[in-house]
Amino acid sequence: MHAKAGDWLIVEGRSVGGVVRHGLIEEVHGKDGMPPYLVHWTDTGHRALTFPGPDAHVVTSGELRAQEEIAADYFSSRPYRRDRHVAESAGN
Repeated sequence: MHAKAGDWLIVEGRSVGGVVRHGLIEEVHGKDGMPPYLVHWTDTGHRALTFPGPDAHVVTSGELRAQEEIAADYFSSRPYRRDRHVAESAGN
């Protein structure tokens, strides 16, 4: 894994439906872009020196923005029927 300051560390959930964490890499402490990274986590606001595990990957800010735009386009084009979902989960 290689990164530079300004890249994003994405940690995928370890289970189905698990939380995906995003952290801005502020500093790279390893040689040639290798970990550990000083990461500013978006979900907690905390900064931590992080040694990413196998469930993590690095993306540039441009790649992250493109992924978010694709997801936003996908979900905005598919109307979510909350009333149907609520009825189905209530067993109706």
